[in-house]
Amino acid sequence: MDFAYTPEQEALRRDVRAFIEHNVTPAVLADDNIKVAAEDGEMRPTGRTGPLMKELYRRIGERGWLGIAYPKEYGGQGGDQLSQFIVEEEFMRAGVSIDLGGSGAPAILAAGTEEQKQYFIPRLINREVSFCLGFSEPHAGADLANLRCRAVPTADGYVINGQKIYTTAAHWATHIYLMARTDPSAPKHDGISIFLIPMDTPGITVRPLWTIQNSPGAPHGTTYGEARTNETFFDDLRVPKTALLGEENKGWGIGAAALNLDRVGAWRYLMSIRRDEDIVNWLKENRHGPEALANNAAIRDKVAELWTEAQVCRLMTMRSMSIVQRGGKFTYEGSAEKVWAPEHGVKTTEAITQMLGPYAQLLSTSPHAIEEGVFAHNVMGAFQSGVNHGSVQIMRDQIARRGLNLPSSRKSRKPQ
Repeated sequence: MDFAYTPEQEALRRDVRAFIEHNVTPAVLADDNIKVAAEDGEMRPTGRTGPLMKELYRRIGERGWLGIAYPKEYGGQGGDQLSQFIVEEEFMRAGVSIDLGGSGAPAILAAGTEEQKQYFIPRLINREVSFCLGFSEPHAGADLANLRCRAVPTADGYVINGQKIYTTAAHWATHIYLMARTDPSAPKHDGISIFLIPMDTPGITVRPLWTIQNSPGAPHGTTYGEARTNETFFDDLRVPKTALLGEENKGWGIGAAALNLDRVGAWRYLMSIRRDEDIVNWLKENRHGPEALANNAAIRDKVAELWTEAQVCRLMTMRSMSIVQRGGKFTYEGSAEKVWAPEHGVKTTEAITQMLGPYAQLLSTSPHAIEEGVFAHNVMGAFQSGVNHGSVQIMRDQIARRGLNLPSSRKSRKPQ
């Protein structure tokens, strides 16, 4: 694999940067994730965008930079994965997300009916539709196959009852990508189906769960800085058969493949290495004077070590994109990326705290906080990355079984 970008790709990056310089203003960024006054008087983010941000997305779409690698017949550009990565990476660094990671789009493209693809993919690309993920449950977090949310088939569809937890974006998403059990008599990894359901369907209740980032709020650029996630409840929720994604009782394979595909791209990559860039930039900007941390040999050595590990994250992402581009099949690669990148992010966060000392613990409301408290807020959210979208412990098990062909622990045990 050639790890360098082509002249055409470098020209694309320059075009995107020039566009960002002229169009992504502080006013536009402030129009994203609009805040409103809550009952307690706090200004809380809604996840919704205002007219300035919507106009920005329209201009980006005019340039052909939305959904570059998605097929033209579904509203994409029919381009390559690496070009899409370049565009998404530049916009993400500027604070604008055009990445479809976590959107459900890859799963719909892979397993959806033609009607589902025609309806959802163009609307996901243009931000008319957004999904929250209804996966985790109070008693089935890391071991998702133990889920109990039940979908009972009827003559014209399904009736769903149950609960999900940590349903981030459920309070503003238009749809939910819901995993439910359709055959309770089947083995736990079987008998599961996935449904695409509008959030305004009668029978859905959303209740807030305020996070550690709730008060004070996390500054722009914080990894896992969401102030709110949610509980979602489903009471005799009736959905048509057309809400089913893929085959009934085959949802586990669809969900696993979707999570792997969602881990490929600029969004996940920058989540893991943004902190490395933040500390390097801070050290460069504060390098003057004999006491500058940039002059400390131990700190320079540690930053070099972290930067090298960040390049491993980049190469893993490039490998995954190459597999997708060739139409290959993931076995262990997505799981390996999910282990390395989050654990690297936690390591970097801890190292930055040690480098910067007590001031790195000051949150966004302190006048003495470093970089508006972004390093402190990153510490509070860092360990979330080892659990979201599959815990690193489970990912290691998948690497062992799918990558190394090792037997599962149950099969390897000998009777006493």
